[in-house]
Amino acid sequence: MSDAILAQLAEVLEARKSADADSSYVATLYRKGEDAILKKVGEEAVETVLAAKENDPDHLVYETADLWFHTLVLLAHKGLGPQDVLNELSRRFGLSGLEEKAARTEQ
Repeated sequence: MSDAILAQLAEVLEARKSADADSSYVATLYRKGEDAILKKVGEEAVETVLAAKENDPDHLVYETADLWFHTLVLLAHKGLGPQDVLNELSRRFGLSGLEEKAARTEQ
């Protein structure tokens, strides 16, 4: 189910690239460009960290959803999508974090 939601969201984000900025928040972000998108991802990351410190699970989930959403906007802006991230996570699955990090530094 979550894969389907991510795929649907990726389709919508792609469609927003050609939407009128007056009709869509995401289209407005695309129009403003990469720096605006990066700023939004940074803001949402900070808000997620602050929510985690509050020990309020509902607020943490809410802020994490915002962070994921804006990260997906960034990926779409760069011509990538959630499947690219899922593929990378799949590649890493079963590796220890230390093994994965060592493999990255050897490249």
